[in-house]
Amino acid sequence: MIHSLQLGNKSFPVNIIQGPLAGISCAPFRLLTWRYSQPAFSCTEMISCKTLIHQAALAEQRFIVKDPGEGPVSFQLSGSDPYEVGEATKRVTGYGADLIDLNCGCPVKKIRSKGAGSSLLTNTAQLYKLICALKQNTTVPVSIKIRVEANSDEKFNQEVASVVSEAGADFLVVHGRHWTEHYETPCRYDEIEFFVNELKIPVIGNGDISCVSTLQAMFATGCAGVMIARAGVGQPWLIRKLMAEMHQEKYVIPSLKEIGDIFIEHVEGLNKLLGNEKFSILQARKFAKYYARSMGNRMEFCAAMNVCISLSELKTICLNYFY
Repeated sequence: MIHSLQLGNKSFPVNIIQGPLAGISCAPFRLLTWRYSQPAFSCTEMISCKTLIHQAALAEQRFIVKDPGEGPVSFQLSGSDPYEVGEATKRVTGYGADLIDLNCGCPVKKIRSKGAGSSLLTNTAQLYKLICALKQNTTVPVSIKIRVEANSDEKFNQEVASVVSEAGADFLVVHGRHWTEHYETPCRYDEIEFFVNELKIPVIGNGDISCVSTLQAMFATGCAGVMIARAGVGQPWLIRKLMAEMHQEKYVIPSLKEIGDIFIEHVEGLNKLLGNEKFSILQARKFAKYYARSMGNRMEFCAAMNVCISLSELKTICLNYFY
């Protein structure tokens, strides 16, 4: 099940990917994931094509930075206008994107109201134009990341599959939930399997992968590879651990002290990237709980983090709880 992966004109030694996460998957997070796991590739946060074109300085500060020490990166774009998607595709190719993905699954109202994200699943004529815009403006592999129709009144799986094939996408990433469904709803493996059987291009399965049993369940769909998202936060070694366990090898996770060191490095990297300590700490508050998964007094740690206002205070909190 763990094997090499061919996507368009690029090949990767493994078929597990670290997916995009809003507010998380910028360079410091990806660097740690690469160091501890070396996935096929990691993904950027979703980047607005309009921001790339009209607010380049803002984009350059956070979204498009690649650390020299990290591995391959897929840049995920959000947009609904073929010209803007094409222009943004040119720009991220120039920034060093190894792959480019168009987000067609985001459920956020602000994104959908602009005709982007999951709204494209029921506007396949526009989706076709956008995939063509991607393909015409880069030589790197391109994909779209979608949701499934599930039990909704929206019946788009078949049409989306046809459009993806006809427009020439190199691969497809499928999150096995409808855009209205929350994470409490189980991943719909059968609908991921539909795309696997319907398409000749590789399909990457996404949803609920956090352990060997869920990884095996996803591979049982026949997908060429898998994408891990939320489960990778706070445990950048997860993909390496899963690969070891799939080969029935023992993997020793870092000690609580080591996890504390990784957490501090993550926040310091974020502060260096953003050049804004206050904002970096606000971001850290959101993902601190994931680093504290194995901590006995996790709730107490999270409460302390929620009132933390500086990097020096964060280090003191870590000293009290991780060491």
